[in-house]
Amino acid sequence: RMAEEGADMLDVGGESTRPGAAEVPVEEELRRVLPVIEQLVARTTLPIAIDTSKPEVMRAAVAAGAGMINDVYALRRDGAMEAAAELGMPVCLMHMQGEPRSMQAEPHYDDVVGEVHRFLTDRLFACELAGIDRRKVLVDVGFGFGKTLQHNLALLCALERFASLGSGVYAGLSRKSMIGTLTGRSEPAERAAGSAAAALIAVQRGARMVRVHDVAATVDALAVWQAVHALDTVPRREEKPSAPRWPDDD
Repeated sequence: RMAEEGADMLDVGGESTRPGAAEVPVEEELRRVLPVIEQLVARTTLPIAIDTSKPEVMRAAVAAGAGMINDVYALRRDGAMEAAAELGMPVCLMHMQGEPRSMQAEPHYDDVVGEVHRFLTDRLFACELAGIDRRKVLVDVGFGFGKTLQHNLALLCALERFASLGSGVYAGLSRKSMIGTLTGRSEPAERAAGSAAAALIAVQRGARMVRVHDVAATVDALAVWQAVHALDTVPRREEKPSAPRWPDDD
């Protein structure tokens, strides 16, 4: 259904990374994701991303047909950097303070934008040292991963700063608790409008890829924005202003 609604990529994950989520064993994660990837490969030509931090899952998923690695730990787990370099697939590096089980327990930053920027800069450098081409890397500030509402808003406002790192910016805001807090929508499924608005803001501020649940609504919103943006960026011909005319000039 997402492919029919206009998705450009499908993201598959077998381990929840929501606040408080418990870790899933490698064998169980493989059991969950491999059949899904194999079925998607048989049914669609869209590229598939594997959302995992485990090198064993990265290798098996790519062998099954996945073409991108999305890692909330930014390749910091043992063997993950080596696996990503060996596989040669595009990779997304995300910032997270702590780990899923405890990341929302009073997150604190002295300068959230500066600290997240430094973290992602360091991870990009580590990727280059491992032989991963920076042009194959996306960076994700990690909305909702060890951040308060104000942290998330500050990062969204400063997203252009991350676009200047030389890698594409990936933004995952869809149905997040920050959208629920701002709109008063307690149920994630009711946050489509707020999520589409957040996606538009992210794209305006430099995001090259947005991860969404409500594909059709987001695609439509982006189509309208892109049409207006295309006209707004066309240089206007400067015209010499005409002299004012007064009633007694005739």
